[in-house]
Amino acid sequence: MDLEAITALDVHVHVEADGHGHHSLDDELMDASAAYFKGAESRTPTVEDLAVRYRAAGMAAVVFTVDATTATGHPALSSEEIAEAAAAHADVLIPFGSVDPHQGETAVRRARMLVEEYGVRGFKFHPSLQAFSPDDPTFRPLWAALEELGVPALFHTGQNGIGAGLPGGRGIKLRYSNPILLDDVAADFPGLTVILAHPSVPWQGEAISMATHKANVFIDLSGWRPKYFPPELVRAAGGMLRHKVLFGSDYPLITPERWLEDFTGLVDEAVLPGILKQNAAGVLGLG
Repeated sequence: MDLEAITALDVHVHVEADGHGHHSLDDELMDASAAYFKGAESRTPTVEDLAVRYRAAGMAAVVFTVDATTATGHPALSSEEIAEAAAAHADVLIPFGSVDPHQGETAVRRARMLVEEYGVRGFKFHPSLQAFSPDDPTFRPLWAALEELGVPALFHTGQNGIGAGLPGGRGIKLRYSNPILLDDVAADFPGLTVILAHPSVPWQGEAISMATHKANVFIDLSGWRPKYFPPELVRAAGGMLRHKVLFGSDYPLITPERWLEDFTGLVDEAVLPGILKQNAAGVLGLG
């Protein structure tokens, strides 16, 4: 990937459909999240759709799905197919994998295969949707494997649009996405880069504290329009955490253009190149 050829690197972009017509979520969850975010673009982009869109925008994107098969009973999109499709668009797409943590040793073996045979550059986890607590010792072999493989782990944190407005939130538990549950992971696996996705409302202070305290913890700024960011996050992004925060949109739920428009003027202009591209390039080992 030619970093000079892109204006920004969006580290949080969802593949929501495959070439077989299968979606990443069941219809009820898909519709609830679309209503929550009120997005105007297609809710179900494929890898090819994302490549066309981001190439036209002059940006690059980290793309992934979430394997929540055990928790939801809905078969996941194939991370293998996503990686293969993204390889055909390596000028603008970087594939992350996803494995179901509840699958134990099978998940560990698959993670290794996705890195070594399919070239994925990191992994996406959603503790609330996947129904697991990241600090549970059960999952330590998975974190150890990712540390050994040298790839980052991106975790959903904070409020959750999936299941929003449904009775009981469709059983999805927000507490699993408290970022402090990842403090043990970051402390016990110091060679593992941990990225806390989204403003971690209502636990923003915990996320800032972790990113300040631990060299291997970063924050991606996706999932919220920046005009709604908590003030303490804006201050940290423009100041002490200017090298630890990464641009992310959460597309297709929020467009990168809308995010960038909202972010204009929130931080000093001198900080922007790092947030929009350079910090992520360093985390991903792109140059």
